[in-house]
Amino acid sequence: MRLFRLAKILSIASRYGLDEMILEHEPSGRLAALSRALHFWRRFDTPPAVRLRQALESLGPIFVKFGQVLSTRRDLLRTDIADELARLQDRVPPFSPELALTQIEKAYGRPASAVFAEFDSTPIASASIAQVHFARLRPEDGGQEVAVKILRPDMHGVIANDLALLETLAGLLEKVWSDGKRLKPREVVGEFAKYLYDELDLMREAANCSQLRRNFSGSRLLQVPEVYWDQCTTTVMVMERMRGIPISQTDALIAAGIDLPALSRAGVEIFFTQVFRDGFFHADMHPGNIFIATDPDHHGSYIALDFGIVGTLTDNDKNYLAQNFLAFFQRDYKRVAMAHIEAGWAPPETRADEFEAAIRAVCEPIFDRPLHEISFGRVLLRLFQTSRRFNVEIQPQLVMLQKTLLNIEGLGRQLDPNLDLWKTAKPFLERWMSEQLGSRAFHRGVQQEAPYWARILPQLPRLVHQALAQTKAPDLAPLLADLARTQRQHRRLLGVIAVLLTAILLGQLLMNNL
Repeated sequence: MRLFRLAKILSIASRYGLDEMILEHEPSGRLAALSRALHFWRRFDTPPAVRLRQALESLGPIFVKFGQVLSTRRDLLRTDIADELARLQDRVPPFSPELALTQIEKAYGRPASAVFAEFDSTPIASASIAQVHFARLRPEDGGQEVAVKILRPDMHGVIANDLALLETLAGLLEKVWSDGKRLKPREVVGEFAKYLYDELDLMREAANCSQLRRNFSGSRLLQVPEVYWDQCTTTVMVMERMRGIPISQTDALIAAGIDLPALSRAGVEIFFTQVFRDGFFHADMHPGNIFIATDPDHHGSYIALDFGIVGTLTDNDKNYLAQNFLAFFQRDYKRVAMAHIEAGWAPPETRADEFEAAIRAVCEPIFDRPLHEISFGRVLLRLFQTSRRFNVEIQPQLVMLQKTLLNIEGLGRQLDPNLDLWKTAKPFLERWMSEQLGSRAFHRGVQQEAPYWARILPQLPRLVHQALAQTKAPDLAPLLADLARTQRQHRRLLGVIAVLLTAILLGQLLMNNL
């Protein structure tokens, strides 16, 4: 079976001329000669990047998903290839209603009718990993309308086979392609495998959804569906049914009275809130995963869906990003260079002045344009590409962040072509930096540590006593003996001095009497 699959992959690669793409920079060599020999019957009128996308679509859902993940690695790919791969969509036919019901019964150990009062066997959405059905919980479970996400059957076996083939092809690329080692195809496949296996666990996705909902509890900006944990398993996820208009349907949004410029600014605020306040962000913000609420209570708020891919950032990551963004606003390229070196992402021997000059060459032409024409995501991308020359290791979480930023920026400008993302983001970043470094940061730190101090301070006398009791007392006998010996020597010396003084005084008395 695996050999048959490999043969199909090679056949499709040849049909779309992927060998030509790989070997176009290898003018000498047997493989390149073979590729040129095949040109007599292959004529390609479409650009190479388009052919790569078409080949992945022909290879099936797992390769489509691989292309989607690969499109996020803009630090490694040519811009035209990354842009084309970003167009990949999960146009996957749904599996049958019978299979959906079988998956539910396998997950719960009982039929769907025993779990749901109503279950619509026609899926509302279908993708490479899972599909979604609408349903209603039984009255004893609350009776709410829900969306039921069901994992495709036998996905683990299919994925294991395709991943094994991808690893084989990646190893081959490293050997025959001059750019193979630099692009690290085996590492990219490993990164893809991690994301893919994470998406196969719907309990993990449910946890991501629950965390994001808690982070935006009470917010007017973003709605996140509630998770019904009693009905969730690793292969079935049940969440609140959300109603709204897909964000890509701008005409419908306008007809519903949505303020598009305000909506675009709200999207930027949501993104930066997730990144800098929470360090936890939805990393798959394409139009299919975002709706806009039109009901009176939440009119104009965002609705997030599909939580299979999220990104996380540490405090160090957030500080690095904020420093870089603010340094860009101020054209302080030395600060940008030093932020990379201090974070340990650039080798310690990197010359800051040379790195600064390279960054200046990227950014100065951009700042000569009106701010609303500047792409925030593109600036970050150019920085990553420049960093590669200095052997900077771009962190995976930042690559995911950059991909999400490009999505948010694209959505924002689709809603409002005059969106000035820089102007929208700058006050937020400045406020965040002041909270991290100013007096408010000190006050917040004291508040956060106060419960710990309150718990520890009453225990301090006991803890000190225990520490002293457990410490071995030093042997003082030698010290006391030395002290006694010194005292005896001092006493003898004082006695001699007293005798001499007495003799001198007696002598003076005798002299005076004479």
